[in-house]
Amino acid sequence: MSEPDLNAAALSAADSGTFEIKGLGPVTRLGFGAMRITGPGIWGEPADREVARQVVRRAVELGVDFIDTADAYGPNISEEILAEALFSDDRKQHPYGPVRIATKIGNVRTGPNEWHQVGRPAYLRQATELILRRLKVDRIDLLQLHRIDPQHPAEEQFETLAALQAEGKVTTLGLSEVSVAEIEKASQYFTVATVQNRYNLADRKSEEVLEYSEANGIGFIPWAPISAGALAEPGGAVAEAAERLGATPSQVALAWLLRRSPVILPIPGTGSIAHLEENIGAASVVLDDETYEAIATA
Repeated sequence: MSEPDLNAAALSAADSGTFEIKGLGPVTRLGFGAMRITGPGIWGEPADREVARQVVRRAVELGVDFIDTADAYGPNISEEILAEALFSDDRKQHPYGPVRIATKIGNVRTGPNEWHQVGRPAYLRQATELILRRLKVDRIDLLQLHRIDPQHPAEEQFETLAALQAEGKVTTLGLSEVSVAEIEKASQYFTVATVQNRYNLADRKSEEVLEYSEANGIGFIPWAPISAGALAEPGGAVAEAAERLGATPSQVALAWLLRRSPVILPIPGTGSIAHLEENIGAASVVLDDETYEAIATA
């Protein structure tokens, strides 16, 4: 297969277009997921903290202005690294210039690859206050409920998020791994600006949520966006498209998402500058109608 053109001068996330997040404003659609700048199992320090900072800065250099993280990544490590990489005292209007940070609360960690939901109002409030300190901001751009805690009334979790927004600690609010019914329930308490569900070429179980998001102007942030399963294997629809376009399967998978719906905001994550640049290259990959349909129906 021919090598993709990863000429740094030609790379720009801006080629992916923009989406207006309710209450927050326009962001470049192809963003960056900051989960992988932590240690193995999304636990502890990365192998090299300075490399992690460089990855973040490079993402911004390439036009990324929407970064997704969570207090559970590390825990805390991802948010700390973002602040170290991007914060500047001379940015009077916004600590990170044009970059908007989306983070999440509601998951706690007890070890590598271990995740537990905690939706008690006091915990959600504490988590938010600590994020404000770690990110060195007066207000969180986008705060998402990482998971609805099934052991605690969802209404109280939604009420807490709405209160944090009313107090000026949060600009806008979102949800993660939810159904249409849960979005509608949360919407009784606050405007749902974004939904972050797993969605990719190999896993489209959230199709109904995506369609609801599109109909209601809600940003849809697919996590694990690059997974393409057998479609990326030799002979698969993604692999064939990549060969024809001089791209990589990962770039084709991201390009397919960008075309799938104008509300989709992919956030591919990595701890590698080379991989980051490959992902950003997806913004300029154009899928014609035939290629798009071939991948969609494979």
